Amino acid sequence: MRKVFIAGNWKMNMTHLETMKFLEEFGFKFGNKNKCDIAVCPPFTALRSAMTVINDDNLEIKLGAQNMYFETKGAFTGEISPDMLKALNVEYVILGHSERRQYFNETDKLINKKVKAVFENKLKPILCIGETIDIRESGREKEFVIGQLTDCLDSVDREDIVNITIAYEPIWAIGTGKTATSEDANNMCSAIRAKIAELYSSDVANAVRIQYGGSVKPSNISELMNMPDIDGALVGGASLKADDFLAIINY
Repeated sequence: MRKVFIAGNWKMNMTHLETMKFLEEFGFKFGNKNKCDIAVCPPFTALRSAMTVINDDNLEIKLGAQNMYFETKGAFTGEISPDMLKALNVEYVILGHSERRQYFNETDKLINKKVKAVFENKLKPILCIGETIDIRESGREKEFVIGQLTDCLDSVDREDIVNITIAYEPIWAIGTGKTATSEDANNMCSAIRAKIAELYSSDVANAVRIQYGGSVKPSNISELMNMPDIDGALVGGASLKADDFLAIINY
């Protein structure tokens, strides 16, 4: 059985002080009824504060980052290296989020380099893939998403791939209040799993966790999690409110 994985992507929200307040409130109310894996992904400036609260309060949650560069050091102004993240007890790294692709022109080729660098440095990637509304309405959504998956995993070793999390995030559902139906989301996650089986093996495909992301909230999490190929959620706005995030975790 794949263990459920709920991760909060805070995007460009929360100062380090707000992060500490959130995690302290979260820890006070926390009751992980489902015994799922949980991660929060604050901005880089708040990672140190998040680590401190998680450690001091013995919170059973993991720390993630929202991005990472593929080089270990050097003249790359504004970038963050794997070692910088590891020094802060970061375990997960979100890669290929649609906002990185859209606003910062990240390509599948670049994301592939980052995926490899994450594995080389003993971190775990959360790889985001998903289609726009135009692609979905044209009927090419599976072809497009599977193409993204294939390009981003190019030459990634079988031994590493079992530690990846795939986050299927239809771009038209991110931050819009719209959500893919649970059936549509599961169909895409099933297609992703089938492609991983083709690229690697059925055992690997059965081990890889696939999250859904896109306006996930307390009111729709149970329906999504009842689907056989959805193993968790990458939560955006709802992860910024302790009560909402807890309701999702304890669905």
